[in-house]
Amino acid sequence: MNYKADQKGYYGVFGGAYIPEMLYPNVEELRQNYLKIMAEPSFQKEFQELLKDYVGRPSPLYFAKRLSEKYTTKIYLKREDLNHTGAHKINNTIGQILMAKRLGKSRIIAETGAGQHGVATATVCALMGLECIVYMGEIDIARQAPNVARMKMLGATVVPALSGSRTLKDATNEAIRDWINNPVDTYYIIGSVVGPHPYPDMVARFQAIISEEIKWQLKEKEGRENPDVIIACVGGGSNAAGAYYHYLNNDEVQLIAVEAAGLGIDSGESAATSVLGKEGIIHGSKTLLMQTEDGQITEPYSISAGLDYPGVGPLHAHLHATKRAEFVSVTDAEAMKAGLELCELEGIIPAIESAHALAVFEKQTFKPNEVIVLNLSGRGDKDLNTYIDYFKL
Repeated sequence: MNYKADQKGYYGVFGGAYIPEMLYPNVEELRQNYLKIMAEPSFQKEFQELLKDYVGRPSPLYFAKRLSEKYTTKIYLKREDLNHTGAHKINNTIGQILMAKRLGKSRIIAETGAGQHGVATATVCALMGLECIVYMGEIDIARQAPNVARMKMLGATVVPALSGSRTLKDATNEAIRDWINNPVDTYYIIGSVVGPHPYPDMVARFQAIISEEIKWQLKEKEGRENPDVIIACVGGGSNAAGAYYHYLNNDEVQLIAVEAAGLGIDSGESAATSVLGKEGIIHGSKTLLMQTEDGQITEPYSISAGLDYPGVGPLHAHLHATKRAEFVSVTDAEAMKAGLELCELEGIIPAIESAHALAVFEKQTFKPNEVIVLNLSGRGDKDLNTYIDYFKL
């Protein structure tokens, strides 16, 4: 079974590029050039140097001793929360800004939910001196105020999306509209493994640095490259794609993808796409999508602004359909409890997205000698207000 995108950008039946005609030249230009550009020694040199000296990679693989003792298994945390800007998102935005420059683009647009991708995009635009416009749902702007302030400090223009649920899906719609209206000078940095081909494949390749490091770090610590299990949260799914990438074709490594069940899978307030989704097309690709009987997109909900996406990237839809990855749904309450537990046991405040992944330990039992790697995709600074309100701190 192949888990990498084919030439047309399909993972099994999922993927492809379902785009309006007016976007075809932009997407086609990228598709024809992305692999060539990424293979250039000068591109790789600049990319690797920035990851090292600017982002602060490699991110540590940390043995969480007290967490491991509590759940009687070996738990390693891949510390993407220690990256510059506080999450894994920067790995991809560095790669894509270098891509945009080589394609001769001068104006960058992006969408963001939790604001982490927006901050990461604004960061690299400041680094490279390019104009930056970030589309963000009005509701997310309110609940992620520190990240909005960061983006503005970094020189980005933050444009509120006022339609629909006024969250990530709507911000993405606005960004696509902008791109249609500004096809020549504008490059769209998509923040997850979603969108039309080649985006899901390209973003996964930039995030693959995560599993590349896990392999040699685990070899140093455990004498072997392969963990027994890799756990990651999935909204669109870029941190999971990065953590899984070098293990996709290795059936000995179990993959667990954790989705946001919100107030409960059947509550009507959820983002558990693998359970609730049906095949459909969103933002240019065919994937699993939460939708009504007549194909209208259902509004997702999660306490985590980064996981309330109504679909999932086509790679993850394929991993679910082929049963290569096990999908677990975690409620707001379970995630918040797990987030607080990491604070108390390890002195690490996780992003609420990452806290969803941590909640798996309450739901599943692992063997004492198993090696589990959990991708701690982001730090919790941006979520402090949500934690404060939730726990009445």
